[in-house]
Amino acid sequence: MRWIRAAGRGLLVMAVVLSGYVVSGAQAEGAHDGGRGPLTLATAGDLTDYLGPLLDGWNRTHPGEKVTLVELPDSADETHAQMTTDLRGGDRSRFDVLNIDVAWTSEFAAAGWISPLARDRFPLDGFLPPVVDTATYDGRLYAVPYVTNAGLLLYRKDILAKEGVMPPRTWAELERQAKTIAPKYGLDGYAGQFLPYEGLTVNAAEAVYSAGGTILGDEGERVTVDSAAARGGIGFLADGVRDGWIPKKALTYKEQESKQAFQDGRLLFLRNWPYAYVSASAKGSVVAGKVGAVPLPGPDGPGTSMLGGSNLAVNTQARHPDSAARLITYLTSERVQRQVLTQGALPPVRAALYQDPELIREFPYLPTLRASVLAAAPRPKSPRYDQVSLAVQAVVHDALTGHQTPQAAVRRLARELAEISLQG
Repeated sequence: MRWIRAAGRGLLVMAVVLSGYVVSGAQAEGAHDGGRGPLTLATAGDLTDYLGPLLDGWNRTHPGEKVTLVELPDSADETHAQMTTDLRGGDRSRFDVLNIDVAWTSEFAAAGWISPLARDRFPLDGFLPPVVDTATYDGRLYAVPYVTNAGLLLYRKDILAKEGVMPPRTWAELERQAKTIAPKYGLDGYAGQFLPYEGLTVNAAEAVYSAGGTILGDEGERVTVDSAAARGGIGFLADGVRDGWIPKKALTYKEQESKQAFQDGRLLFLRNWPYAYVSASAKGSVVAGKVGAVPLPGPDGPGTSMLGGSNLAVNTQARHPDSAARLITYLTSERVQRQVLTQGALPPVRAALYQDPELIREFPYLPTLRASVLAAAPRPKSPRYDQVSLAVQAVVHDALTGHQTPQAAVRRLARELAEISLQG
């Protein structure tokens, strides 16, 4: 789960007003000496072990500002639970820097756990434009994008070449090829991440957005999911399970299980993050040299991916805000962002890297990924995103398992989201 987790790993910090941050009086008190010194960075587990060497570079050149990396559980859900428990507790200064999933920005900002940041302190103009939106809440910047991500459709290019067909651009083409071509080669047709967890929220939202719908509006204050587009998007997935071109076993898949099924040569099509392309194309993979990648399909053409990745957020109780600001600049520099890609196989936020010929030779999916990121959308913004995601997971899973029709599921989801939005 390289990209997913690093999409959940980052480092960020806080600075005083003179360093370009907006800091309240209470935050200044929590900042201790307010100058330079050691930092503690909290992140989900680093599966690719790229982050330690990256920080070693900082520590060698900043001996008085050394960073201690604290790895939380591998699962994004477990990392979220541990971070929020600590931030709600008495010792809020345990972590100076929080590497947060892009979907958590609104929640953490609304709770007062992370500080608003001055936009001109960071090189945002050099980032892919959509990633910056994931770091904002209520019109203000509350984090700095560190890595990004967008879903891709991986496919067996050797099989499609034998059949003389192009990879699917629409849902109808995906369904037809999954139904008719996959069985000829003893393969399952299509899978995503359909176990009830954050991955299902992403897959469901992609289906809804690709059909032209939305889930929430106005920073979570307005429920917009009860629409023909949402019913069509959820219905497309539910019909796929019912008709068999999405195998029932896919209802147990997270990122890693679905990636392994494709990598082992059991799937014709897979929706996953780019890390799965890297893994499936690596030496020793059953499908190495046989993997292609295109943007996710939609009803009438390319669909919409949900943005993944991680943002670097500053604990309002950070101890050394000036060091924190300097670290952010380091981590978002073009040189380090290049290392994030080459050493961690993680999508950088720097736009120029996606058009670098040398990197494209090494990572041939970069142009496709760039197009997908530029067309992607952030997940629904809400200060109660954890509750929103749980509601989406439960309702959509009931639709996929046939316990509820897509029409009834969307109506139920609208009711549950309305109840969440009314909470204080």
